Amino acid sequence: MKKLIFATNNAHKLSEVQAVLGDAFTLVTLRECGITEDIPETADTLEGNALQKARYIYEKLGADCFADDTGLEVDALNGAPGVHSARYATDGHDFAANNCLLLKNLEGVENRTARFRTVIALILGGKEYLFEGRVEGTIATEEAGCEGFGYDPLFVPSGEIITFAQMSAEAKNAISHRGRAVAKLVKFLKDGKL
Repeated sequence: MKKLIFATNNAHKLSEVQAVLGDAFTLVTLRECGITEDIPETADTLEGNALQKARYIYEKLGADCFADDTGLEVDALNGAPGVHSARYATDGHDFAANNCLLLKNLEGVENRTARFRTVIALILGGKEYLFEGRVEGTIATEEAGCEGFGYDPLFVPSGEIITFAQMSAEAKNAISHRGRAVAKLVKFLKDGKL
């Protein structure tokens, strides 16, 4: 079983990604590597943030690793919250405050189309690779469900009538932005690149 450092300490992300990776790879977290500080995320794109985090880990540990950044892009808000999704309402990862602000900003708005995008930056043998996953959908008018995290209680993927937070982890991973990005990463790794 091969080990790969995942530049996160987010338990929700870790379990989602490990579920898609299966048992061919074991993810090693930052905490397990002794890194507890916050990694800078100062780029103005998802790609830039993912690369910034992966480079930080690679420079610090000299080991193959990957990092991701995810954003919710709402058309009626000109793509916001986008790269600022995790810190939309506050400086911290306050999911409830973020969802509250999103609903407030969409009050009375008919066009609620949106998409989730995840970009994964992999550094393997000193080379950088990017993988993107996206899922189109709409923003509900109120929260529903208790699974997942972040904007999951508000996001209804296209072709569905329930939010990500109302789906099982398996159902969500089969169609989610992160699941799609990780599937591309896994295909790349299983094609003999690691």
